[in-house]
Amino acid sequence: MEPGAGARKERPKPREPAARLEKAKQRSAQQELKQRQRAEIYALNRVMTELEQQQFDSFCKQMQGSGE
Repeated sequence: MEPGAGARKERPKPREPAARLEKAKQRSAQQELKQRQRAEIYALNRVMTELEQQQFDSFCKQMQGSGE
């Protein structure tokens, strides 16, 4: 009975690496997506900060012009 039981135990093993490989691929893809999204968020934040600074500078110039 032992050889038969051993054969049964080995059948799921080839599936496990495939499942693990698939899970690893999914994790990797998810990680890449998160990294890309994070980079996009930082880039957008940088652009928005620059725009906000430009608008603030413009506002300051308008206030100085109207104050004189």
